[in-house]
Amino acid sequence: MARISFAERIKNLFKGSAIDDDFFDDLTDNLIEGDVGAKNAYEISELLEAECRKEHLTEQKDIENALKKILSGYVKQIDLEPEKNGTNIWMVLGVNGVGKTTSVAKLGSFFKRGGLDNVVLASADTFRAAAIDQLNMHGERTGLRVVSHQHGSDPAAVVFDAAEACAAKGPGLVLADTAGRLHNKENLVRELQKINKICMEKATPGCYRKILVVDATTGQNALRQAEAFHEAVGLDAVILTKYDSTAKGGVAVSVGKELGIPFAYVCDGEKYEDIRRFNAEEYVSAFIGL
Repeated sequence: MARISFAERIKNLFKGSAIDDDFFDDLTDNLIEGDVGAKNAYEISELLEAECRKEHLTEQKDIENALKKILSGYVKQIDLEPEKNGTNIWMVLGVNGVGKTTSVAKLGSFFKRGGLDNVVLASADTFRAAAIDQLNMHGERTGLRVVSHQHGSDPAAVVFDAAEACAAKGPGLVLADTAGRLHNKENLVRELQKINKICMEKATPGCYRKILVVDATTGQNALRQAEAFHEAVGLDAVILTKYDSTAKGGVAVSVGKELGIPFAYVCDGEKYEDIRRFNAEEYVSAFIGL
């Protein structure tokens, strides 16, 4: 059975419905279904109801635009670009299964196509042999250099070597694929903090970023992941994977509102080219169906 998108639910709300208490109750339910989170859903509905009463809004288009304005206040975007004259290190984080390793390859390919010829992928998820193999495969397919050590080796040492390799060639970008075992949080935090220290030492000042990858279809789990990683190392940006018109996708609203973390890129397909810069206005419009 096909999943109904949040935008379709919003359209259905207006069919034969008066703009009354039931309408806003239904909107709240739909916002929760759209992965905005219960607390946020109630707050958004209350703000919209107050705006409709104040401005005497009754037309669908006017109400949708008012909702868009409210949501746009929460969704953050950031334009992430490697600095042209330094060694950039981007530590890419995320739990297993969200498409983290593939996102690293897509990001590297994205910048290579944009003219950056010094991109190094660092295979710092050394606890999964499959992750090392996968990143090496992506490197072969995209023509990107991969630095990897044997299974079980020190992830921070991999990042150190990747940074050295990048710097030896001049200005460039290291994309470090890290482990994501949140069920073993204490060990993960220690490991990430060790990698974090190496990244801070090896990156040119102002050229280090910590980026989380989340799966658009996992709803509030993505928010919990963002909270955990943000607490561990502090996040600069998020990449949203598996996002298409059927994804509920409200996680960008909750992450922006609860944590203030901006989104940088969206991945919505299997090819290396299926990555684009995140656009908050486009995102909110698509979410509502405008």
